[in-house]
Amino acid sequence: MAANYTISRRAFLAGLAAGPLAAPRSVVIDTHMHVWTNETERFPFAHPFEANFKPPHVAGTVEMFVEEMDRHAIDHAVLVQVIYYGWDNRYVAHCLKRQPQRFRGHGLIDPTDPEVASKLEYWMREHGLSGMRFSPIYYAGRDEWLTSKPHRRLWKKAEALRAIFNFFIAANQLAKLEKMLADYPAVNVVIDHLARVDLTSSDPAGEVAQLTRLARYPNVWVKVSELSILSPSKKYPYADTFPSLRRVYDAFGPDRLLWGTGFPGATRTQAGRPSLEHELTLIRREIPFFSPQEREKVMGQNAARLWRFAP
Repeated sequence: MAANYTISRRAFLAGLAAGPLAAPRSVVIDTHMHVWTNETERFPFAHPFEANFKPPHVAGTVEMFVEEMDRHAIDHAVLVQVIYYGWDNRYVAHCLKRQPQRFRGHGLIDPTDPEVASKLEYWMREHGLSGMRFSPIYYAGRDEWLTSKPHRRLWKKAEALRAIFNFFIAANQLAKLEKMLADYPAVNVVIDHLARVDLTSSDPAGEVAQLTRLARYPNVWVKVSELSILSPSKKYPYADTFPSLRRVYDAFGPDRLLWGTGFPGATRTQAGRPSLEHELTLIRREIPFFSPQEREKVMGQNAARLWRFAP
């Protein structure tokens, strides 16, 4: 069934109700959204780490997400290739081509592939992706590719293409990434999910310090996301993460923090994630040290600048 990407009736009526004198609403951008479909003949799953992978019973389609975006007045989103498809980024590319103004796309490349630089160029030039996501967190003890010669070629290519990199990376791996940040300052890098700092460890402050060290590099951004996973208590609004988040905020400032959620619609519950209502309220009301202007930056203004979304 073809997707209806026009504005929803509810959003349209809400705009009318606001009236011509209503103050303009600040842009809202979800910078971390995984989507997938059960059209497996067209888009087969190819999980790189699970030979017997079975997808979730509810598909997180882009159609589901667009309906949710319209219902909650989310203007844009960054679609991040879900691991279910492995290195085959065609579904993200398919979604992006249908709505290039509303979405940006990030794919996955096998980080151990010696041709990783040419793969980046292919997906960006031929399919319009904005960059790639790399996940050293899945390669604990074998993440030497982070600073390898093929990855140095990759970062040089990224400079030429103005690519943006996402890193799903553990705090104890950030020192390796820092070597590349120092050598390739023109490449914008987004650290996903606060580097999954372990707030239950014997030294949570040390974990956070490994992340805040990267604030010295102006090309590094951080996603304020997955607080529900980082929280030791797992209780909304995850206030036990706020002291560590405050340290990240103090280091990076409000201009390099980004909001993202992860899964669309009913799949949020399926994945044990907060509802979109809670995700929105978390930034807009619950985190105590963001000013009203800073909330708007985190919710979308920063992302609009980084991914060059049109106003």
